[in-house]
Amino acid sequence: MGRPTKVSGASAPDQAAAQSQTLGSYVYGIVRANAKLPSGQRGLGDPAGEVRLIQHGEIAALVSDVRLDEPLGRPDDFYAHERLLDALAAKGPVLPFRFGAVLASVDAVEEELLGPHHDDFLGALNEVEGHAEYVVKGRYDEGTVLTEILAESPEAQALREAIRGKPEDATRNERIRLGEIINASIEAKREMDTNLLADALTGLFTQAVIRDPSHEQDAVHLALLSRTDEQERLEQALREFGQRWEGRVTLRLLGPMAPYDFVVAQA
Repeated sequence: MGRPTKVSGASAPDQAAAQSQTLGSYVYGIVRANAKLPSGQRGLGDPAGEVRLIQHGEIAALVSDVRLDEPLGRPDDFYAHERLLDALAAKGPVLPFRFGAVLASVDAVEEELLGPHHDDFLGALNEVEGHAEYVVKGRYDEGTVLTEILAESPEAQALREAIRGKPEDATRNERIRLGEIINASIEAKREMDTNLLADALTGLFTQAVIRDPSHEQDAVHLALLSRTDEQERLEQALREFGQRWEGRVTLRLLGPMAPYDFVVAQA
């Protein structure tokens, strides 16, 4: 038998170097250096990256490896980003990064991000200590809110009667005008009801942000920065307020989650 033929190719060090050039460090957010990662938590990517902490002083960055030659933005990527941050927010302060923050390497995370901004990040963590974001969503009952609008607007009543039983083509202008009145009325009700609910929850949040509606029938879309030890009181207050709106608005409380609407760090 002849001697085995040696197949030429990249050496192990060369392969490692090539791999390192295609990998970057995806940054989810900033936590305290002593934070504990949730068991079994995976990051984004396919396959999902292993999440780890890059520590510097009293803070740490939540990171995982991502391929630099593959685009981010799959629905699963967004979900993994928020899932990780929300899991950490339930246990301690976290500064969420906007989706898509990638640095070239682990060294860059420490030298370009954590080192220069250590004190600012630490101060922000101190500010949100013991707090998390909660989102209140309310949806109007379509029939109930339409009845309210018709009762409040003689013009809307007249237009409703004018189009009743008639072809759409023959009543196009009337239908457009009725739609305008309904949309404007819902916007006005949304503003009033959001303020009413925020007033009722006074003392149960330190900051509030009114979010844009996610649906045309949204009654309330309110982000609150609240103490996590006040969650039960917040839930009880919403239940009590919801009784006033029974049959009119359905309320939901989401959270605790990372304070996306209040403290978003930049890579």
